[in-house]
Amino acid sequence: MAREIIECVPNFSEGRRKEVVDAISAAIGSVPGVKVLDVEMDANHNRAVITFIGDRKAVAEGAFHGAQKAVELIDLNVHRGEHPRIGALDVCPFVPISGVTMEDCVAIARTVGERIARELKVPVYLYEEAATRPDRRALPDLRKGEFEGLRDAIKKDPSRGPDFGPRELHPTAGATVVGARAPLIAFNVNLGTKDVKIAKNIAKAIRESDGGLKYVRAKGFELKDRGIVQVSMNMTNYKGTPLFRAYELIKVEAERYGVAIVGSEIVGLVPLAGVVDVAEFYLKLESFNVNQILETRLWE
Repeated sequence: MAREIIECVPNFSEGRRKEVVDAISAAIGSVPGVKVLDVEMDANHNRAVITFIGDRKAVAEGAFHGAQKAVELIDLNVHRGEHPRIGALDVCPFVPISGVTMEDCVAIARTVGERIARELKVPVYLYEEAATRPDRRALPDLRKGEFEGLRDAIKKDPSRGPDFGPRELHPTAGATVVGARAPLIAFNVNLGTKDVKIAKNIAKAIRESDGGLKYVRAKGFELKDRGIVQVSMNMTNYKGTPLFRAYELIKVEAERYGVAIVGSEIVGLVPLAGVVDVAEFYLKLESFNVNQILETRLWE
């Protein structure tokens, strides 16, 4: 029987105070059976992404510990960043890796979400595979209006009520989105211009919701400290739409504005298969497969 491994990738609304992110990571890592794999901070987005794994009991406890510490240390009233957000712990997805099913992760998401609402008094919305309504599957729909807009909407609009918890935001920690999903790649492409309208136009051209590439969610942001702009993407199915396809379309769109791509980045961890697809495309490899990678044979 395969070892039980669940990945959890919580996103926190803090990317500038390392001591805060370190404290949250330490709280997660203090849970027996949890292994923290990666911690990413971004000052422009003012956001941190922590990746950890464990069995179902450990990963649920680790997620709650992270939420608890975030509620203690992060105040959304003074938080500003390029990335949209509604909570201190903004989103917390559970991903099945081995020995578990998506249904197992849905059950964990609902249990953890209910506990966050009950013990921390933070309203919780369920998304993706854990969603209780079709219109709540997509994360951007739940973030409409962000923290400031949701503060009133959660009280006045019946459709914006949470799945768990009070019909009012936590005064400093806002709300949280918890769910279950397949592996996702956070992929950003940076453009050599200061004109954020170009990034926003390209994001609109490539994202699925506006008729672009399937499985691509995209927004345009300004990276003020670098004097450039960014097309920030969530690749929700890297097999259906591989990274190189999004990259190439952005390149074509950018050329229309006389702008070049100056770099790209992956936030957090990436499935090996997603990188192999890129190597196959750009190197024009014939009949290549993941088993030809040395490290994969060493792990057998």
